[in-house]
Amino acid sequence: MDIERGIRVAVDTGKVILGSNKSLQAIKLGNGELAIIAENAPKDVKADVETYAKLSEMPVYTFEGSSVELGSICGKPFTVTVLVVQEPGDSNILELKE
Repeated sequence: MDIERGIRVAVDTGKVILGSNKSLQAIKLGNGELAIIAENAPKDVKADVETYAKLSEMPVYTFEGSSVELGSICGKPFTVTVLVVQEPGDSNILELKE
């Protein structure tokens, strides 16, 4: 599976939350199917995401690239450290859960 394409299609056709603060909020509330975190995320953000995702029983995928790369894959002119896929749209990104 092409992860980068899956993320891009999910951002374009589905419902995705970008950014660590809003993503953490969604994870705490259990509003999402999958959390994706950049490899270079700050340790405290990574720890918070993993802790709350475990409590919400939400899978976390570590993207093998920087937050700059993740931002450009999402088509945004800024860095994206964390994103939460709420609805995948036409993407097969939820295959990462298995």
